[in-house]
Amino acid sequence: MANFIDRLTGKISTFLDSRVIFLLDCLISLTASIFALLCLGYLRGTFYSSGSFAAFWLLSSLISTIVAMLIFKGYKLIIRHTTLHDLICFVEEAAFKFAVMTLVIFVAYRHFYLGVMFALIADFLFTLFLLVFVRLAMITVYRFFLNKRQAKRACMRVVLFGTGDKSIAAVVRLMNSTHYKVVGFLTEDPQPDNILLANLPVFTYKNENRFEQMINEYDVDAVLFTTEIDARRERDGLVKLCLKKNVKPLIIPNIDDMTGRVLHNNVRNVKIEDLLGREEITISMDAIKDNFKDKVVLVTGAAGSIGSELCRQLAGFGVKKLILFDNAETPMHNIRLELEERFPNLTFVPVIGDVRQGPRVDFAFRTYRPQIVFHAAAYKHVPLMEENPCEAIRVNVHGTHTVADKCIEYDVEKMVMISTDKAVNPTNVMGCSKRIAEIYVQSLGLAIERGEVKGRTTFVTTRFGNVLGSNGSVIPRFREQIEKGGPITVTHPEITRFFMTIPEACRLVMEAATFSTGTQIFVFDMGESVKIDDLAKRMVDLAGLKLGEDIQIVYTGLRPGEKLYEEVLSNKENTTATSHNRIYVAKVREYPYKDALEAIDEMEEHSVFVRIPEMVMKMKEFVPEFVSKNSVFEKFDKQQEQ
Repeated sequence: MANFIDRLTGKISTFLDSRVIFLLDCLISLTASIFALLCLGYLRGTFYSSGSFAAFWLLSSLISTIVAMLIFKGYKLIIRHTTLHDLICFVEEAAFKFAVMTLVIFVAYRHFYLGVMFALIADFLFTLFLLVFVRLAMITVYRFFLNKRQAKRACMRVVLFGTGDKSIAAVVRLMNSTHYKVVGFLTEDPQPDNILLANLPVFTYKNENRFEQMINEYDVDAVLFTTEIDARRERDGLVKLCLKKNVKPLIIPNIDDMTGRVLHNNVRNVKIEDLLGREEITISMDAIKDNFKDKVVLVTGAAGSIGSELCRQLAGFGVKKLILFDNAETPMHNIRLELEERFPNLTFVPVIGDVRQGPRVDFAFRTYRPQIVFHAAAYKHVPLMEENPCEAIRVNVHGTHTVADKCIEYDVEKMVMISTDKAVNPTNVMGCSKRIAEIYVQSLGLAIERGEVKGRTTFVTTRFGNVLGSNGSVIPRFREQIEKGGPITVTHPEITRFFMTIPEACRLVMEAATFSTGTQIFVFDMGESVKIDDLAKRMVDLAGLKLGEDIQIVYTGLRPGEKLYEEVLSNKENTTATSHNRIYVAKVREYPYKDALEAIDEMEEHSVFVRIPEMVMKMKEFVPEFVSKNSVFEKFDKQQEQ
């Protein structure tokens, strides 16, 4: 029925052919003349309603009608836009017809009876009434079906994926919704056999023909997943089928994540982040809460992608005070507003500062005395750091050096450094700068454990790959390019990357900070790598576009310092297992603290005075596995070989 309404409204909403209206008006006029003639015959006898007079009457009616419409052009008026002023046109047509018929009949029969005059007046009134009535009827029908169509559009018809408790609960949650109407459930069973669940039919999606039949019969607009895990599992099955059949894949939020907002504002389209993630890691939330409860926690880089998510999660752990340290004013303002709204009872302090500025870092530590520090401040974009290598050392190395030293000075219990998979066998300045930062933190922690340096801080490092949707990452970039109509730029058709969600990465950091027993570098089982070219194509599909027709992919070549394939973090050869099956401890070379400090001081001095060649050469000397790729610094590798 809904499809019929859509088709009918679509026809009415376009301009009807004026020739059709012309014929319709002729039929209306003849009908009015027939009614008038029947009235005349009833009053004056059958002579007037049959025979030659009747034929003459109808012929004169048709001719006068055609002439009137050609003169006054009422048939060209747009019916749905007809106004009171337009009705004058129909009065003119009916009056013209009346005048012509009166003249013709008087000339033809040379005499006039009162009954004939009455019939002509009746013809005029019938013609005018029917012309106006039909127009009004068509406008009424058009508006009726248009309202039906708008109501149908306002209330999206959905089927729920799965037949479990969450799907049944979703029916109850959507029962009184004016935005979503549940019409059934979807199951993997290829033969549901007319099963009813919660008084709604159960359909299969394993049979494509039956799936399409369900869409047409029940006018389905969307498939609603109740969990991100379900959407992820069906990325190559049901999600792909939905996109093929122009049905929207949607996700309904967990009721615990609603945060008091209206349900229809939380139901959203399936995003690429939902399809690339993995099963959520299982962690001991009670242990994590106990670890942070009533503690003063400082987060550097607090306004960034990882730092802001760390702050959100820490806010729910009952920390005594949360110190946000970042030099980006607007992002800091945004995270402040968010925390004020979502966590009104949280005591937090936003501090604008730069980790390169020792006095400002000292102020934060001296004033607020943090017990736990998460160091997430860093420069992360590979091409930019390849072009500005001194800034990579200033922020990633000197900044870490400054924060770590302040942790020792102010008796911080634990510092957790956020690192990257690009620190493994680095091929670019950014990755190498993070590896050097790791080395300093590790050597400092080991020196404390050996009694070489006074202090009680435990230093923990976490490495992970690319995070989905982080600022400046590939997915927001692709999304922006798709919105602009393309092209989508991919550096190489074979380039691959490991991905994890931002919340997942932060849970890893929390877990590592909780069960670490000393100076360790933790890595995460990243799962399968993702081909960036496939990611771009999947995003095109989710956008409802056709690759090659609506949008193009352009390959631009590897950028400076960029790898084709990232290192696998959790190989048995380079890690040891922990009590968590997804978290490992990296086997890395250990550096004596004094050697590390001396080399890092030298690199920092080069960076301050922007002595790029000397600095990069020192980096390669200090980290021998740093071999540049697709970079101007490859010449230094050749010099070292010679």
